[in-house]
Amino acid sequence: MNQRPELRQFVEPDDGVHGRVPGARSDASARPVLPDLSAGPSCQSCAGEAKAAPRHWFDANPQGFTRAQREHTTLLFGGLTQSQDILIGGALEGLGYKVRVLDTPDNDALRFGKEFGNRGQCNPTYFTVGNLIKYLRDLEGKGLSRQEIIDNYVFTTVGACGPCRFGTYATEYRKALRDAGYTGFRVLLLDNNGGLRQACGDDVGLVLDRVFIFALIKAVMIGDILNVMAYRMRPYEVTPGATDQAVEACRKILREALSSGRNSLRAMRRCRTVLDTVELDWMRAKPKVSIIGEFWAMTTEGDGCYHLQRFLEQEGAEVDGQMVMAWVMYQVWQNRWDTRRRMMLRKSDHARMGLGDKDERKRLVQLWIAEKALKAAFHTYAWAIGLRHARLPDMDEMAELSNRFYDNHIRGGEGHMEVGKLIQTALYRKAHMVISIKPFGCMPSSGISDGIQSQVSELYPDAVFCAVETTGDAAVLLHSRVQMQLFKAREMARSEFARACEETGLDADEARLRLKRAGLNSVSGYRWRKRTAATAVAQLHAVSGGWMKRPLAATRRLLQTQPIS
Repeated sequence: MNQRPELRQFVEPDDGVHGRVPGARSDASARPVLPDLSAGPSCQSCAGEAKAAPRHWFDANPQGFTRAQREHTTLLFGGLTQSQDILIGGALEGLGYKVRVLDTPDNDALRFGKEFGNRGQCNPTYFTVGNLIKYLRDLEGKGLSRQEIIDNYVFTTVGACGPCRFGTYATEYRKALRDAGYTGFRVLLLDNNGGLRQACGDDVGLVLDRVFIFALIKAVMIGDILNVMAYRMRPYEVTPGATDQAVEACRKILREALSSGRNSLRAMRRCRTVLDTVELDWMRAKPKVSIIGEFWAMTTEGDGCYHLQRFLEQEGAEVDGQMVMAWVMYQVWQNRWDTRRRMMLRKSDHARMGLGDKDERKRLVQLWIAEKALKAAFHTYAWAIGLRHARLPDMDEMAELSNRFYDNHIRGGEGHMEVGKLIQTALYRKAHMVISIKPFGCMPSSGISDGIQSQVSELYPDAVFCAVETTGDAAVLLHSRVQMQLFKAREMARSEFARACEETGLDADEARLRLKRAGLNSVSGYRWRKRTAATAVAQLHAVSGGWMKRPLAATRRLLQTQPIS
């Protein structure tokens, strides 16, 4: 019979100072002899080092920009869509600033960012930091010294706090600029949590007063409207490149109006005439693809998102891009949401963002007026340029739809808006496919798209959802994934159009002829149909019955689109 081995209990010896020492011998000779440190240092130099105060790391943050420096200082900025960057430049010029809009970041900017930036950053950091250094190197190549660049240029960017690396962007800018040889270059941070009090005074170079904020919002709003028009027109243009030429002409008209202080509505009406000259063929059954995700990745139009918008259009899709004004509306909604929940803590709520002794009802009224004013301004400018069936998102509805899956109290990134956008798209059939694009490792967006959105997709199986990530050097992989999902969306669009032809008794050629005779083959002839994502289906139903009334409608539209001199 086999006997079990004897289990011996191991007793750790005591070293006399630290107690038991694992693995040490139990005899006294094995105990280590430790020096007696109770008497302190044995020499004067050691005593001096022990008493010296520790020197902590400090990030130098040069921000000196005075009113007297405006005449010779150029503001550098960029990061939104090309149209919005150009229009913001015009708006700031109208306020008396010298402005230089940076080009859309490309792969060369990514290389500069990785060379001088920290390791492990998300690619928006590399693209934006590298784009700035690339421009400064170009200035050096034109003969400017580094000291002249530091003295005569200032970079302006947007910052905020949150659960991702966006809060460290400003520090990354300064670190990369120092390593690139531009120590002391000024980076001005427009913090969306700082409000209007972060840069005010008589000797401040960049004054963030209400005039500045209103000019900025107006430029962003007009840029959004122009982008929506371009996305609607480009997939259906008869002459390739005609839309880009018309949009470029509109950018010049609008920038001139903003920089000179002229009437923006008159400029929008002039742009309406320019855009209506582009002939469109609405009878192309194209899938509509909505792009959501991380703010920078879904907004940029260059190598940072692998030219996703242009790629989708080349693959035969119509892009439904997100407006930057949706983020502004989200900020208003956040303040309204927080105010209502802080009202119960009014007597003890004296935190930095607390209500304290403020009148919470007055604050809610002000936020309500701000929301209504933004929507009214958007519809006014949209009407002036001829943008039909477009509106700013309903934030209350979006919050209610997404709260089941994503708590509205959680902030960071797009917050609950990504979930809400997907649900709204599935409920109202606003698009055939939704793409969520974000940088690799983006914590807020990756956690939403790859986690919560999977449950949303199960509850709404008709929604074709595709989550992709960008690293700056994997365009083939992203395009391949998008192509596989786009095949499903393309088949859905073709099926919708075939059913519409059977219901109306018209084919594409007959409908195309009717649209042309009625003068509806331009962007002003755009029509929208409820619960139909395909533009061709909506246009087909628009001309299916009583088309003899169309010439009268076209005449009225023609009279309304005459340019205002």
